[in-house]
Amino acid sequence: MLEIKVLDGGFSTQLSTHVGEKIDGDPLWTARFLITDSNAVFATHLDFLRAGADIIQTNTYQATIDGFIKYLEVTEKESLQIIHKAVDYAKDALNVYIEEIKDDANVTNRKPLIAGSCGPYGASLHDGSEYTGSYATRVSREFLIDWHRPRIRALLDEGVDLLAIETIPCVREAEAVIDLLKEFPNARAWLSFSCKDDGKSLADGGNFQEIAVRCYKNALPGQIIAIGVNCIAPYLVTTLFKGINKGSTDDLIPLVVYPNSGERYVVSEGWKKEGETPSLHEFIDEWLDLGVRYIGGCCRTYATDIKKIRAKVDQHRDTII
Repeated sequence: MLEIKVLDGGFSTQLSTHVGEKIDGDPLWTARFLITDSNAVFATHLDFLRAGADIIQTNTYQATIDGFIKYLEVTEKESLQIIHKAVDYAKDALNVYIEEIKDDANVTNRKPLIAGSCGPYGASLHDGSEYTGSYATRVSREFLIDWHRPRIRALLDEGVDLLAIETIPCVREAEAVIDLLKEFPNARAWLSFSCKDDGKSLADGGNFQEIAVRCYKNALPGQIIAIGVNCIAPYLVTTLFKGINKGSTDDLIPLVVYPNSGERYVVSEGWKKEGETPSLHEFIDEWLDLGVRYIGGCCRTYATDIKKIRAKVDQHRDTII
């Protein structure tokens, strides 16, 4: 049986507990704090490690060369150096954590990994189009490959263990990333999509299961360690995943999921809570039965939510041993 890995939670959400200021709405989002408050970035990583994360993601979801050039007025070389530093802050937190737990035999996440976060092109546009994929009709596959390449290369060169290709809203960008990863044959990544609330479609309207499975199979053997979704309400996940693995464990496609809190994001207003929705960790057992092997949280989830996921995953593991 494949081991279940716990991911971290919403970086901006947990970061807000350290910086005490508005983060959403900034065109660089959390990436600005790589320059303005690196100690808070380090502390946020450490929060998630202490909460039980097996994998933490670098603070690079919205860290892009064109974004840094435009909003920080730095050079391309300096932009790449910021991305390198983002990996270093995650490594620093990891080293501190490993030292903290060295004599504690009860800790589950003893050898955490670092995933290089790679958000979609739409995130850099700062218009919410990572939730629509509307830009896919305006840019070519070649453009998207060229746009993603420098950040992916920088993250790999700085020594991340794997890549988190996340919140991808359209088939064109997903296929572009799969093609690009073939330039880095030793790299491993998960591929996570942005989906509609209809339980079947990518944000751009494409069939989620068909496109996700195709990307998984078209990648180099073993390069995509999981496919899945992120930043979607927890109650929508099961419908999206049901049927991908059809009960077979021999050719199981590993799935990754890190939902948001269930709140809805409105570009003009931010996150809005609409009624009561079940907590993320309440769905974990059914997700694991569907083939989920990587599980964490996205926007509006804190380190406290990761603690709940960790406890649930450990409980599941103890049940089947």
